[in-house]
Amino acid sequence: MPRTYRVLALLLCMAASCGFLCAQTNTITLRMLDARTGKLIETSYFLVRINHEETVHANWVLQNPNGSGKLTLPRNAEVLSIQATYDSATQYYVNCDAEIGEGKPSDRWYAVHEILTSGIVAANRCARAKDAAKFTPAPAPGVFVFFVRTRNWREQAKDFRSQ
Repeated sequence: MPRTYRVLALLLCMAASCGFLCAQTNTITLRMLDARTGKLIETSYFLVRINHEETVHANWVLQNPNGSGKLTLPRNAEVLSIQATYDSATQYYVNCDAEIGEGKPSDRWYAVHEILTSGIVAANRCARAKDAAKFTPAPAPGVFVFFVRTRNWREQAKDFRSQ
């Protein structure tokens, strides 16, 4: 009889530790769309920040076969901000959730809980409203969709002059 209890206790400990390990992360699907066409942009160069920290976590996202990203966040992540790069990670996409006409776009922070429960589709202020409405998807639980565009020549020249 004592051996049965030991085996049962061992199984319970293993189940508890598996549950504990599984509960340590949240997984979110990232979909980065072209602001003018609504087409998925495939990249493995996502830059993730959490909880208003400056630390960038480029290794938290893996590219899915369909071109979207699989973001694994620690359980303590409350808000996140995402950017992406192109041209071998030397240029930043412009996130289109910023207000048009802002000098330097500020980071937008999104609640992880809201993404997990109902999903978020960020605003697309780079396209005309009637055009954006044609290809803006509905939110889905566990999915974060954001729109981007490449930097224009003025933005690139401005950055070059400030260096």
